[in-house]
Amino acid sequence: MLNQSSVTEFLLLGVTDIQELNPFLFTVFLAVYFVNMAGNGAVLTVVIFALGLHSPMYFFLGNLACLDISFSTVTVPKMLGNLLSTNKAISFSACISQLHFFHFLGSTEVILLAVMAFDRLMAICKPLHYPVIMSPQLCAKIAVTVWTIGFFHALMHSVMTSRLTFCASNQIHHFFCDVKPLLELACGNTELNQWLLNTVSGTIGMCTFVLILLSYFYIIIYLFLKTHSCSMLHKALSTCASHFIVVILLYAPVLFIYARPASWSSVDQDRLVAIMYTVVSPGLNPLIYTLRNKEIKTAFTKMIRGKL
Repeated sequence: MLNQSSVTEFLLLGVTDIQELNPFLFTVFLAVYFVNMAGNGAVLTVVIFALGLHSPMYFFLGNLACLDISFSTVTVPKMLGNLLSTNKAISFSACISQLHFFHFLGSTEVILLAVMAFDRLMAICKPLHYPVIMSPQLCAKIAVTVWTIGFFHALMHSVMTSRLTFCASNQIHHFFCDVKPLLELACGNTELNQWLLNTVSGTIGMCTFVLILLSYFYIIIYLFLKTHSCSMLHKALSTCASHFIVVILLYAPVLFIYARPASWSSVDQDRLVAIMYTVVSPGLNPLIYTLRNKEIKTAFTKMIRGKL
């Protein structure tokens, strides 16, 4: 149940305080958002309809594309509207909803990237058992579990934030509603909310990141001991390169925002870094996978020719 406080709406102050930059930023972010929608939409379509891509790796890649489309859509359209509008208001309920879906989709993607690293580990280190271990039924169960964990993680933050009292300023120094900016506006004790953000969200981020690093470390050691060949090692790791680049693009800014103490926070830094994982990273992901993956490029070319 939403908190009944004197604040019924918030004002999203946006990406920058320099109003003259807004038209330029609108053009840039709109272009990146279009690339995001078109690129991830193309990847999702190819993964669904290309029979040769019905494998665990591409099943999870399809989930990632769906997440990237949804994740950006939670924040970018509202940000684009505010860049050209003088009315930057967002209702209390809409703000909490945006916060919920932001953390729902964001935490789901973080966990999914760890699952994708585990999938590569099984494919490279257990090639004969891989089809049995990563069966379609298990992949579906993993996907449902990942989305469910993300949903309840976000529900924790949205419920706890909605119960706070906001009786002072309603100006959010950000371009979307997030827990940290809202805690700065709340009256009363917010230690529990801050603890949940640092401990629960920080643990999810750090644990999944460590699992990804361990997966790649094990893959490198396994291949080196088995092949004793740098060329074979390079060939095998090239299949993981796209995933690792995506991991760095997402985890670096996320850990910078959520794994550091609140006393180290800076409004301008937080807004700049948030652009990386809400706008830039989802737009780059399909380009990274497409440019480095011959199977996706081949399947996409066949689909285009088939439609023509």
